[in-house]
Amino acid sequence: MKKLLLYVAAGLVLCCAGRGASAQGSTEYGAGIKIPVNEDGSKYIRFITWHQVWVRYNEHNSGTIRNGEPVDNTLDFGLRRSRFLTYSQISPRFLVLLHFGINNQNAVSGGVNPTLDGKKPQIFIHDAWTEYKVFDKALSIGAGLHYWNGISRSTNASTLNFMAIDAPIFNWATIDAADQFARMLGVYAKGKLGKLDYRMAVNDPFLTNTAQAIGPAANYNPQNNNKVYQGYFNWQFLEQESNLLPFMVGTYLGSKRVFNIGAGFLHNKDGMWREQNTINGFIVEKENINLFGVDAFLDLPLNTETNTALTAYGVYYNYDFGRDNVRNIGIMNPAQGGGALRGNAFPTIGTGDILYGQAGYLLPKDLITEKARLQPYAAYSYGSLDGVQNSRGEKVPVKVLDLGANLFLEGHHSKLTLNYRNRPDFTNPDNLKYRPEITLQAMIYL
Repeated sequence: MKKLLLYVAAGLVLCCAGRGASAQGSTEYGAGIKIPVNEDGSKYIRFITWHQVWVRYNEHNSGTIRNGEPVDNTLDFGLRRSRFLTYSQISPRFLVLLHFGINNQNAVSGGVNPTLDGKKPQIFIHDAWTEYKVFDKALSIGAGLHYWNGISRSTNASTLNFMAIDAPIFNWATIDAADQFARMLGVYAKGKLGKLDYRMAVNDPFLTNTAQAIGPAANYNPQNNNKVYQGYFNWQFLEQESNLLPFMVGTYLGSKRVFNIGAGFLHNKDGMWREQNTINGFIVEKENINLFGVDAFLDLPLNTETNTALTAYGVYYNYDFGRDNVRNIGIMNPAQGGGALRGNAFPTIGTGDILYGQAGYLLPKDLITEKARLQPYAAYSYGSLDGVQNSRGEKVPVKVLDLGANLFLEGHHSKLTLNYRNRPDFTNPDNLKYRPEITLQAMIYL
């Protein structure tokens, strides 16, 4: 394994011969693929496309099965994301957006039969909404399948400019359960009131738990017909961030001075159900989904001559999905057999408290080549979930550490990311083990 890490690290360094940029985007990229439809360019159609390709070594959780055989570890390849997005403003008061693509395809998952093979993944719509500007910056109203989320900044995260290799996933609290890949159908309002940036939405939850699974721990209620209410509010102390689109930047690479403090929520009445034992058997007990988040984001240039910069983000989540609710998730899971904790899965989302923080430092320019930039980072999460217990009924914390570095060849438009993850294996909560996961990501977006 040490040799593997050295080989991957060497490959990352050798790729430094490419061209880079010191901003969040790229001076060569400019406005991107943008087609003006009037002389001054105020009316336009813009296109964005991107791929995130992963090469990953994973030491599996105990009991993992891949292609019918027990496996201890794998080196696999996959498409974490492959997307296409277009939006346009023919009038400054109107905006229309369409976003589609695939996610999480490897050789054994992500296909039409997602737990049987990885072939022919289904392209689906991520976002499709229209928007009308009511009062300049103060109020815009939109409707459709949208990403104007509540809870936290990272619940609204852009996948184009993460600082860590990926989101921690628990930021998208109802992902692919009550929502469609962190999106819902509904109406939203967003705007800026001075330094206050806000977004609020009323949505329909998607049908979920169609097998009507029920037990003593809360699960999603398949009879849920109540609206989902959510909102996120953040005070932007320094430079103002754009809210033309909902996607919030992970790191500006020192191109902006940003310090924000935010808070958000999500509420869905009777969004969960569970069994409640009585002397005559059991009855169905319904419980609300109540989710809250408080966070802070900092992105500061430190030295204008060397273009160094600091990025930091911290968030606290208080999640209530009902009694003892837990979801085990493994990103682009490299195995399809061995139960809910197969491959790289661990308890990720559920009722309880979660703390998450990340910090990165953009190293001085000219350190590697004339334009390539290097940004080491660290991220850590600590989850205290009510339903994650050992045999004595004691809560077992879920702790995940990520250490890595981004090599920017052309800002976020072309970058390589090398990430080491120390991940808990909860196959036996009485004897918790930690498994290594090493990922090299190549990303380009145009």
